[in-house]
Amino acid sequence: MKSIVVANWKMNPATLREAAKLFEATKRAAEKAKKSSVIIAPPAIFLRELGKGYRGAQIAFAVQNAHFQAGGAHTGETSLVQAKDARAHYAIIGHAERRAEGETDEEVGKKVAAALALKMTPILCVGESARTEGGEQFDVVREQLRAGLEGVAASSLGRVLIVYEPLWTIGTKTTMAPREMHQMAIFMRKCVVDSHGENGRTIKILYGGSVEEKNAGAMLRDGDVRGFLVGRASVNAVEFTKLLQAIEHSSSSDT
Repeated sequence: MKSIVVANWKMNPATLREAAKLFEATKRAAEKAKKSSVIIAPPAIFLRELGKGYRGAQIAFAVQNAHFQAGGAHTGETSLVQAKDARAHYAIIGHAERRAEGETDEEVGKKVAAALALKMTPILCVGESARTEGGEQFDVVREQLRAGLEGVAASSLGRVLIVYEPLWTIGTKTTMAPREMHQMAIFMRKCVVDSHGENGRTIKILYGGSVEEKNAGAMLRDGDVRGFLVGRASVNAVEFTKLLQAIEHSSSSDT
């Protein structure tokens, strides 16, 4: 079973020329990573140009954010329909940085449903901004899962990727212990089972929080995750290559 690795370039790099160079390096690394499926999420303005010349099967494309409506008076927005036309088959939805900009749970749910209706794969992000001794983070994640999956039929759960991204680790060198992630994965599955029935046990969970070569293998082995949403390391070709190599080595060790 392949690991799923989503490379979220965020608002990087600055030019199409740099984006093309990064894509070529990422493509070379992905083609050697037989145990990983790589999804690249560049800035939307680069999506079509990067996608139109690619004919391989090892890489797919995602949009980092898109509006749930197909069109209309939404200045500055990109629709999921437009993103799909630009060769995006995945959509990152509810990323912590988007939520911090004001995206609501209701909007997240509408985007997930709209992506599924277009036969795109939603990459639904959930996670708390801080951990507390009282365990409030579990309430936050439960509510985000409820709202994000509200319009999803139980039979469609397998078409959704769910990322757990603890906000307090994003952009830092801090990461969760794999056993802590395993605990959260169990909790997330229970939440989805409570809302959608037994199909919830099969949800695909990714981890997104300062992922790098040093922690990827342990997280895959002990964290109950299928892969990663990678930010900082994904825009450094050397670091991203090492990450894929670490996943390859981890997968080989498990067989």
